[in-house]
Amino acid sequence: MANQAVAKTRPPEKAVHKWNIFRAICTAKNALGVPERALAVLDALLSFHPETVLTGEGLVVFPSNHQLGLRAHGMPMATLRRHLAALVDAGLIVRRDSPNGKRYARKGRGGEIEFAFGFDLAPLVVRSEEFEALAAEVAAEARALRLVRERITICRRDIAKMIATGIEEGVPTQAGGQGPADWAEIHQLYRGIMIRIPRIATRQALEPIADELSLLADEILNLLETHIKTQKMSGNESQNERHIQNSNPDSPVELEPRFPESRGVGLEIVPEPKRVPDGTFPLGMVLDACPDLIDYSKGGIANWRDFLATVAVVRPMLGISPSAWEEAIGVMDEVQASIVVAAILQRGEAISSAGGYLRELTRKAQAAEFSIGPMLMALIGSRKREKKRA
Repeated sequence: MANQAVAKTRPPEKAVHKWNIFRAICTAKNALGVPERALAVLDALLSFHPETVLTGEGLVVFPSNHQLGLRAHGMPMATLRRHLAALVDAGLIVRRDSPNGKRYARKGRGGEIEFAFGFDLAPLVVRSEEFEALAAEVAAEARALRLVRERITICRRDIAKMIATGIEEGVPTQAGGQGPADWAEIHQLYRGIMIRIPRIATRQALEPIADELSLLADEILNLLETHIKTQKMSGNESQNERHIQNSNPDSPVELEPRFPESRGVGLEIVPEPKRVPDGTFPLGMVLDACPDLIDYSKGGIANWRDFLATVAVVRPMLGISPSAWEEAIGVMDEVQASIVVAAILQRGEAISSAGGYLRELTRKAQAAEFSIGPMLMALIGSRKREKKRA
């Protein structure tokens, strides 16, 4: 009733571009309580008005339900009537009923329309400023939501890469602590924060999570910077010691050449990468199903070697024991087992024990009861559904 009271107000002396105000209504449809298909009906009603600019007079359109349904993309009559009622309830249009309930126009002797019975578009002029203000608020909220999502994405990427670096370099998280073990705990803390992100999240729900991720990223960065400073100080002290020893004039071996005790000392043997077996799923498909793994890589995953190296970093974070991994690659090859680990990482919030889950899938694979293909397709389908809901 309140919307109708405002809608029946005489239109002000101003002109409104009908398609601009229509776009504003589309943006603010949730705030106005207008269904999406009702907007298709409003679009059709506006198309029956011959002018692009709406002014204070001649705003009644009178198409039949058949004509209106055709312009609304063949909408059924029952659906059309329901959405017309929704537009009236929202105060976007006003019914101007004739004595017999039909929609028509009565013209005078000069051919001008004297009376018209149908749907009055005057509310679009009367409430145009309200619609534009609502649209601006919705756009501002959408922008704020996009910014907080970008903030979470950046923190997520940085944290994953810093954790991977900490594990690879064996950086201790506290004095006398064992690096990899402590980094696994930090990774669990990170995953615990990520689990709390809802599938359809609002800005109010995401902002506290973004703050927690920012604090965690700052703490991890401090750990890495402290480690770098410690290494530099140790390097300087070692260099000073060598300088003092080499400056000793009494050293009898100062001018004698030094030979290593063994020819293999100081040489790092790089193992030959295993050949990817035939029949493996395309790498692009695997990364499409398990994109979270990319966050833990060094500069992206361009080939299967990068993929296996990244999985090797992620495995201890998930708490997968060496025995569970050896059992898995004994039944499956290394690539397939690594794909399973990437899938476990992707579904981290739904799996309480990654090691136990890997053992269970290994047992099923040994009994020919498990296949990687359906698992990847399920993950891809789940991501597509999340994108549609977002």
